[in-house]
Amino acid sequence: MLNEVKKEAQALQETIVGWRRDLHKIPETGVDTPQSEAYLCGELDKLGIPYKKGVGKHGIVGLIEGKKPGKVFALRADFDGLPIKEDTGLPFASTNGCMHACGHDAHAAMLLGAAKIVKEHVNDLEGSVKLIFQPGEEGCPDGPGGAKRMLDDGAFENPKPDSVAGLHTGVIWAQQEMKPGDVAVHYSGMFACMDRFSITVKGKGAHGAQPNNSIDPISIASQIICEIQTIVSREIDPLVPGIISICQVHAGTAFNIIPNECFLEGTVRALSNEMRKYLAQRIGEISKSVAEGMKGSVVFNYNWDGPAPLVNNPEVTQEFRDMAEELFGKEKVKELTRPTMGGEDMAFFLEQVPGTYFFLNSGNPDKKTDIPNHNPKFDVDEDVLWVGSAALAGMALTWLQKHK
Repeated sequence: MLNEVKKEAQALQETIVGWRRDLHKIPETGVDTPQSEAYLCGELDKLGIPYKKGVGKHGIVGLIEGKKPGKVFALRADFDGLPIKEDTGLPFASTNGCMHACGHDAHAAMLLGAAKIVKEHVNDLEGSVKLIFQPGEEGCPDGPGGAKRMLDDGAFENPKPDSVAGLHTGVIWAQQEMKPGDVAVHYSGMFACMDRFSITVKGKGAHGAQPNNSIDPISIASQIICEIQTIVSREIDPLVPGIISICQVHAGTAFNIIPNECFLEGTVRALSNEMRKYLAQRIGEISKSVAEGMKGSVVFNYNWDGPAPLVNNPEVTQEFRDMAEELFGKEKVKELTRPTMGGEDMAFFLEQVPGTYFFLNSGNPDKKTDIPNHNPKFDVDEDVLWVGSAALAGMALTWLQKHK
């Protein structure tokens, strides 16, 4: 069967590239993705695959039911873009001020390819394949991102999947030598949590020439910034990853006025929920004690809407690796030597059912597609797109056959 899947995916290569380019022209951000949703629904209509749209606002859930009953395997791809002005010079470049700078256009196109392949095997399919097309992976200005919104809106219900798989392309693991089209797996924590916190420091304003009459929130905030960095440098095991980054500081309206407040905002990254909770607790405790010691106060907010660490199931990951090695050859399948501290809300789906998330390398220096994700010049080597469709379809079909 896998030989057939490989040939079918290779035959679909130009179609997958066309889907990717169409989506690349119309990037939308967050969960406000009506144009992308309409395009994907139109292609699913052509494939004859039933679906429900508007899940979690503009998400899509498709279902391919086999001729025989069985378990349910889910395949997920994101399709939102970023608020980045494109600078690739591609003939199909976006012109609306946003950009697919993280490969989500390719992810969605590869999932469409996988759906077409699975549909062609429907007579032999024992069980069902659920298709999750998800917006909002890059987060939303308010509230949770797309994965949680879709789950809250029933994406994993009627029927509930027994397992799930997805992929990310680009050059995230550029430090590990891989060729274009290589597939890479990781057996445990692959992405960090992606949490946001804010600290509003409250003091007392005064004239800049009379600081003795103030409780300076900027001075307090400066001390807080310095002190919370000692959590990572002095409180946690140096061999256990953890990140606290302050990324916004806002205060004041004039050069000679000490303001009443100073606002800080930042992110926490950790590879375990235990470390995530510890960092959140200590940021709050230290901020409060520093502010009170300097006669001020703080309002601390930790936003838990972001994804937890993405943790792959080792058994499902091994099943995927075995399948991929048979499909592409052992030399094309690598094991990632270390995780990334970036976040990925596929984690929400993997908290619900066991599954795996894999990497498809699309970096090719000869084609100038080795530029990092989230860069205005980001692009993918389109020659590898059939690989992603084959891997997704092959995993769904072999997993359902094995677990029938």
